[in-house]
Amino acid sequence: MQPKTEDAPLVPQAGLSVGDDATVRCGGLWTLPQLAELERCLETFPWPEAAAVVCDAGQIEAMDTGGAWLLQRSLNDLRQRGRQVELRGLRPEFATLLQIVAATPTQAAPAAAAPAGATLEQVGRMAWNEWGQVTGGLAFLGESLVMLLRLLVSPLRVRWRAVIRSLELDGFNALPIVGLLSFLMGVVIAYQGAEQLKTFGANIFIVDLVGVSILREIAPLVTAILVAGRSGSAYAAQLGTMKVTEELDAIRTLGLSPMELLVAPKVLALAIALPLLSVYADAVGVFGGMLIARSDLSISFREFLTRFEDAVALRHFLIGIAKAPVFAVIIALVGCYQGFQIRGGVDDVGRRTTVSVVQAIFLVIVLDAFFSIALNWWDL
Repeated sequence: MQPKTEDAPLVPQAGLSVGDDATVRCGGLWTLPQLAELERCLETFPWPEAAAVVCDAGQIEAMDTGGAWLLQRSLNDLRQRGRQVELRGLRPEFATLLQIVAATPTQAAPAAAAPAGATLEQVGRMAWNEWGQVTGGLAFLGESLVMLLRLLVSPLRVRWRAVIRSLELDGFNALPIVGLLSFLMGVVIAYQGAEQLKTFGANIFIVDLVGVSILREIAPLVTAILVAGRSGSAYAAQLGTMKVTEELDAIRTLGLSPMELLVAPKVLALAIALPLLSVYADAVGVFGGMLIARSDLSISFREFLTRFEDAVALRHFLIGIAKAPVFAVIIALVGCYQGFQIRGGVDDVGRRTTVSVVQAIFLVIVLDAFFSIALNWWDL
């Protein structure tokens, strides 16, 4: 049932109008929620053509800093066009706010050209900023590990409903894209290998190539990269938006820990979801290789599976699955850390989201290379 129109509260809308005497009248609420509408109104507003413009602000009922800034900016624009502007009727408290806004510089002074010797200073600043990122990341990692250990001791403190929700979003909903790309990777590897193996008459070794490469390296790596682009960016954007809208401050005010409330469910859910997605990617990728082996090398499914059982050791599957939780923790922590690092507005949210994806993929590939070297040393 729709509410009656006459029962709705009457909210005065902000607006501009021109009277018969060419006086511009400002009225309503000049507050932050009305700024977008006021901006659109100002873009098409027909200002009087007279050299002197009179603005009657007596009908403004509420004004905050955003409204005062917009009014001051409009008056400055008129003055820069050579008009004389007279502001009348503004309430004393709003006039005081307008004076404060007018006295505050809105744009930084243009930076002086850097002297030739400033290059070393810039390098030093960049190194210092990078060092700050490293130390901040290590501090966040330490805090996260302490939090996870505390939750392992007291599992009842884990928000299992949030964990299950993250499992659905980051795990179950990622099945189509993970399956499609894993299948295509299996097809590509089998095609490229088939061309070389046919030359030497070693068709059956396509099973070794597809099985070992998919289970040990390709499936966990491709899955981790996809999850980093899909879920890591979502974590950074979600936490960044909550920080911009001061929801994180509200959570701390209530005596709750954002780490335990927001970060822990994401880390736990991804640590569970990524190994399962890797198993799924293993199966789909090997199936893609089986199809190419049958069509291009005339190897039946039965022959493929028989050779697969003999040639591909269980350790290759276990190594691939063992990497997945490590990748998951890295992806989740990088996304959450970049979300907490947002200091500005919406622009900073987008920038930090991009940084989280780049850093997560970089660290995943570095860790994968480290695993490959270490396992090779141990003859695994």
